Amino acid sequence: MNRDVTVQEVMDREFVAASESDNALETVALMIREEAEPAVVLRGSEPVGVLSDRDVLEVVVDDDANPTTASVGDVMTESVPTITPEHTLAEARDRMAARSTRWLVVSSGEKPDGIVTEHDVLSSSTIGTEIDAANGASEEDSHLVDASNSTTVSDSGSAEAGGFEDQGICEKCGSLSRDLSAFNGQLLCADCRDI
Repeated sequence: MNRDVTVQEVMDREFVAASESDNALETVALMIREEAEPAVVLRGSEPVGVLSDRDVLEVVVDDDANPTTASVGDVMTESVPTITPEHTLAEARDRMAARSTRWLVVSSGEKPDGIVTEHDVLSSSTIGTEIDAANGASEEDSHLVDASNSTTVSDSGSAEAGGFEDQGICEKCGSLSRDLSAFNGQLLCADCRDI
């Protein structure tokens, strides 16, 4: 992962917003249609909470709650994990890990600017090598970094194992894998290469 890439460069500026009085199930239906998670709960333009699929699932399985009449305010999580657009992706990754969340609300002031997800962080691991190529990195140097998952490869061809940064996403099944290889023009995990 290129440590200089900022949250602003990869964040999604379009996100689902809801108010506390909105119906929770209708908001989840909107999240599904928009393929978004979470919904940012706003009071005016200020984020006061987030609504995730887990929040709604807790209401659905609660025998004392009625999911059809629950409002967003009834089920939302009141803490809003945030980050500023100027932070690096490495800082976003660390903050997600510390907060045990898959996303952060990006905000440079009182109102949200967008959302950055763990998928954004993982999929942007190739940005560093693409920038290097655009800046004139030679074809000879391309064997040093596996762009699919930022695993540094030694001259002997073995990958140096690391933590979060040595993983990538399989382009066929979407799973997180440390073992990606180019196959028929796609970066595939071992399971998808076997098919």
